[in-house]
This record gives sequence, structure tokens and C-alpha cells, in this order.
Amino acid sequence: MKEFNIIILIVFLLTGAGVRAQEESVGNYKIGVAPDRSDWTYQLNEPVRFTVAVTLNNRPVAGLPVKYSCGQEQMPPSLVRTATTTDQSLTIEAGTLKEPGFLRCIVTMSKDGRTYRGLATAGFRPDLIEPTTTDPPDFDEFWAAGRAELAKLPLDAKMEPLPSYSTPTVDVYHVSFQNVGRIANAPSRIYGILAIPKSSNPNQKFPAVLHVPGAGVRPYRGSLALAERGIITLQIGIHGIPVTLDPAVYADLAAGALKMYMVDGLDDKNDFYFRRVILGCLRANDFLMSLPQFDGKNLAVMGGSQGGGLSVMTAALDRRVKRLAVWIPAMADMTGYLHGRAGGWSHAFKYEKNRTPAKIETSKYYDTVNFARRLRAPVFYTFGYNDETCPPTSMFAAYNTITAPKKLVLALETGHGLTNEQTDRINAWLENGLKGKSSE
Repeated sequence: MKEFNIIILIVFLLTGAGVRAQEESVGNYKIGVAPDRSDWTYQLNEPVRFTVAVTLNNRPVAGLPVKYSCGQEQMPPSLVRTATTTDQSLTIEAGTLKEPGFLRCIVTMSKDGRTYRGLATAGFRPDLIEPTTTDPPDFDEFWAAGRAELAKLPLDAKMEPLPSYSTPTVDVYHVSFQNVGRIANAPSRIYGILAIPKSSNPNQKFPAVLHVPGAGVRPYRGSLALAERGIITLQIGIHGIPVTLDPAVYADLAAGALKMYMVDGLDDKNDFYFRRVILGCLRANDFLMSLPQFDGKNLAVMGGSQGGGLSVMTAALDRRVKRLAVWIPAMADMTGYLHGRAGGWSHAFKYEKNRTPAKIETSKYYDTVNFARRLRAPVFYTFGYNDETCPPTSMFAAYNTITAPKKLVLALETGHGLTNEQTDRINAWLENGLKGKSSE
């Protein structure tokens, strides 16, 4: 019996060893990059050092070749080098900037057929960044004429209940209303998703928020998070098409007719694609003001990226807007590329073919900067230093021109997106202000 037990133990050990020999571990390499100041912000001419750590399963990995480049964001790098990782972090002496702006370090590595990438961005006195675009002398007259044209059109609002979108506390509708068109005397329409809080009191009134979308062509589901908090929300599309169609329809449009809508008509301020869009945002406010459930005074606008720029534009042109929440705003200081630094999305002037006098002149009437300087309502602004779509140089160029009450929340390491923490701050700021809980 003793001999049998010994045999069983030997078989067990050998079998276990065989199983362990077949085990494999798969992990994701990560490249962490960080400046040597906790706030990522430097004085002019102050040197910046970036530290780089390549890890696997959160442990440093030695012996891997990496490539790094440093320079002003969106500009050709001033420093390009290769290095090999060790058990210690790699330190990169990246230089400095003599003028206000941002210096970015990008690190890449190839391993097993995959490419890994990390980056960090140091700011040099971003509070001193000034816009490169100029304010057209007839800017206000141009937009006053647009508002006058819009005012001549009846709202012609239509609402279709969407039971499948609704919740126990929010009624949701697919809505549309009349807007100006690109062709004289040929109106277009704006479509969106309206969410209205339910109430047992038929006379209860609510504040309202217009949610303007980011770039692209897509369907929408509405801004229900704020509606659940007792705020009417209207999330619109900008392309004059219903926002509840099959996703394949939008994919086809994005690849075809609307592929380059962001520069369509840029040669003519009266025909640029965004003229109808901006006036459509004002018409969306008209629609919200017409709702019997609206409290008549507490109206806000919010949006990110393209929607961030459009939110600034809407609030600047519409004094009915009492609060404005903006994240990663686009279309800001688009002419930066003409002055040797990053310009805002859509980056039209990054390309020589677009640098015509007509296009440059038209851009001034649609630059977020020139609307930002006209804001009067309080503004909540948030973005990160690592944004490669809307460069922080362009976003600061707009933010620094704002003379209205303003609040800036930086999520330094974020790129072109929002963290949950930023979203929570935005929603709380809007709710508190619209409901009179805060004077911030």
C-alpha cells in the first residue's frame, strides 16, 4: 500500500509539472510618459524632462528598443532619438519653449507585430497664449443678418414619441423644426432627441439644456443623464437628417456625401456648411423656449469637440443662454498653422492647398475664438494637455479671450475625450446653476 501511494504522488507531481509547463502569460505592454512637474506646466525657457517607463503586467521591461520624438504639438519634431529600455525609467531632455505653447513627447515601440504608443505634453505659460485669428469688422452684422433670416421662418415643430427610448422618469421624443437652408428661400430642418422629465404635477416647469454634437454623422439617443436629474434636454444632429435611422445610413453618408462637410463651402462665408448649423443651434433654443414644460428662463448649452465650438458660438449669439459647459472645443484659432503653431480642428490650414485668402477670411466668421470673446454667460471649460485632435494651444487661445465668468478644469493626461470625473463635474455644475443651487 505504501508503494502504491508513492507511485500516485509521483504521477501527480509529474502531471502537475506538465500542466505548469504548458501555461502561458499574455500581457499588454504600456508606455507611460510624464513631464517632471506635477502640473505639467512650465515657465518660458524652463527645461522639461520627460520620464518614460515601458511595463508589462505593471513591471518594468528591459531590453526593448523605443523611438521618441519631441517638439511643438502638430509641428515637425525638433528631437528624434532611439533608446533601449532598462529596469529604470528613461529620462528625455526635451528642451524648452521660448513662446507660450505646448511641447509634446511621443514614444513608440514595436513588439510581436504590434505598435505601442505613449505621450505626454508640457505646457509653457498657456495662460499667455493669444489667438492668431482676427476679428472681422462686420462679424456682428454678419450674424445679425443670419438671425434676421432665421426669424422669418416659422418654427414648424414636430414631435414623435419614442417609447423604446423612454424611461420610467423621462419621456423621449424624436423632434424636428424648420431652419434656414444653404439655398435662398429653401429651408432645411434640424432633427434631435428631446427628453422631458416626467412629473405628477402637470404644471411643473423645468430648466433646459441644448446638447450640441461632436463631429461625425451618426444617430443619437438623447441626453438622459441630465433629464433624469430634472432637466429638459435636447440633443440635436447638425446635418438636417433624422437621427433615428439605421446606422448604415449614417455610415454611407460619412463615407460619401458628408465625408468632408467640415470644409464644404469654406471659400464663401455665406455658403460655408456651418452657417446653417450655427443658425440651427439658435433655432433649437427657439424650440426649447416654446415648450410648455420649460421654466422660461434657465437655459444652458453644452457640447464637446465640434459641439464644444458650436456651444460657444450658440451662447455668444443667444443672450437667452444662462450657462455654458464646454469640453475639448474644436474650430478654435484655426489659423494657428499660418503662424508656425497648431491650429484647431478641422486642421484645414495645416495643408497648403487650403491656405487661400478666401478660405482664411471665411474662417474668421466661424472661429470659436471670435465667439468666445463675445460670451456673457458663465462658462465651464474642461480638456486635457494630451489632446491630438483639438490641440491645447488652440483651446487656450479661445479660453484666454473669455471675459465672462469662467472656470477651467484640466484633466492633464486625457486626450480627445472625457473622463467620468469630468462628466460628473459638468453635470453637477449645470444642474446646480440651472436650479439655483450655486452661484459659481
